[in-house]
Order: sequence, then structure tokens, then C-alpha cells
Amino acid sequence: MQTAINRFNVRVYFLLIDEKKGLLVSDEIIRGKHYTKFPGGGLEFGESPLEGAMREAMEELGQAIEIIEHFYTTDIFVQSQFNTSDQVLAIYYKAKLKEEQRFQSSERRFDFKQLVNNEESFRWVVLRDLNADDFSFPSDKIVVKMLIDENRIK
Repeated sequence: MQTAINRFNVRVYFLLIDEKKGLLVSDEIIRGKHYTKFPGGGLEFGESPLEGAMREAMEELGQAIEIIEHFYTTDIFVQSQFNTSDQVLAIYYKAKLKEEQRFQSSERRFDFKQLVNNEESFRWVVLRDLNADDFSFPSDKIVVKMLIDENRIK
């Protein structure tokens, strides 16, 4: 029997793109499984999506970001992989760091030697090496394809 969808789960993500380093991604352990996704997380009650993305950056990276522009909001149905009664609505913003990088990052996937909050490791992916299949969630895959298409034009 299929679980009925009865609530929304609003997620906010920031796309940090550095011309030299590439795109920042997050390799995470969630409920014991490995996922590759964009940095960000759940929108909290009483905050705007922009405020949520900036709060998530402070929580995850320990430093502030500047939102450049809205990039994408899910336009497909996405059921949560973690709570099957939730429909996920994901909002993505292009952003940049307000100052030089202070957080630790790696060049290797799932490099958990330097765990953040015991579950997260950041790495930069060169834009020409982006592959939607390397990402775990449906809306992230769409965003990667959009970024690939955008960079072919420029």
C-alpha cells in the first residue's frame, strides 16, 4: 500500500561556484547511507527561503554566503526518501562566499576524515567533471543538468 502524501517538506540549497575550484558539493551520511547532494537543508518556520539558505550556510560551513540569484525551484513531484508522507519542494540559489574559504574541504568523494557534525564532508567539483548520476536526489540531478547546459553556452 502506498503512503499518502500529507505534508510539504521545503528544502533550501545554495550553489557555491568558484571559477577556480568548481562547484561545492556535500557528501553526507544520512540514516547510515551515503549521499551526494548540495549544501543546505530544511526551511524553518518563520524564515524566508533566502534566510534559510543563509542560515544553512552558517550552520554547515561556519561562514556567511551572499545570495546571487534564484536558480531553480522543483517543478516535478518529489516524494521524500526519508518520510514517504512528505512531498519535497526544493529551492536552489546561486551564491558566493562573503570571504575566503575557512571550512575544510576535500578533493575525494566521501572523505570523512574531517567530518562536519559527524555526517558531512565538503568537496569542490570542477564544472567540466559534473555528472548528474553522481548526485543522490532527483531535484539535485535536474540542477546539475541545468548547470552543465548553462556552462556549455558560456
